[in-house]
Amino acid sequence: MSFAQKKFSEGTIYYDIVINTGTEKPQAADFFDGATSTVYLKGLRSRTEMVSSLGTQATIIDGLKNNIVILKEYGDQKYMIQLTPENWKEINKKYEGVTFSYLPDTKTIIGYACKKAIGKLSDGTSFTVWYTADLATESKNFQTMNTSLPGLAMEYETSFGKINVTYTVSKISFSPVPAAKFDLPKSGFRVMTYEESKGH
Repeated sequence: MSFAQKKFSEGTIYYDIVINTGTEKPQAADFFDGATSTVYLKGLRSRTEMVSSLGTQATIIDGLKNNIVILKEYGDQKYMIQLTPENWKEINKKYEGVTFSYLPDTKTIIGYACKKAIGKLSDGTSFTVWYTADLATESKNFQTMNTSLPGLAMEYETSFGKINVTYTVSKISFSPVPAAKFDLPKSGFRVMTYEESKGH
């Protein structure tokens, strides 16, 4: 049986983040313990918030204006980093040209039937992703590595340096997202360019 794909243009996706063990220095990964990633979607706008024991980092993408801003709040340190489309491309360079091979394996995540895919990066490394073909988001920029998937990534692997991390959807809400979620703070943040931020 095939179901019509639901166009997911507004709502919130909650991901739990789990560190894949096997690192010889677990303390390096401590800040990921219990970390969460929340994606707010409204048309072509998205806000991805990662909350960990260190603080919060939010990436706000306005697909209408082609504006990308990263907000970092770690204790008293608050930075607003304004990115050009070229900066964004540089940050996500390793995901350029990712190719997927699709496997027959299936599993259910929070009630959605998911299929397995293996993504291969241009440097030869690969990662596993489980996606549901039942949901398609209007905005795809919020997950550069998974933009070419034929559906929403419900579970996927990524790496931060030598730490491998798995993101798994714990909840999806289709409630309207307030437009204010995508507003940039007017004060309290040190504004810098991507080039300046590299030194921080």
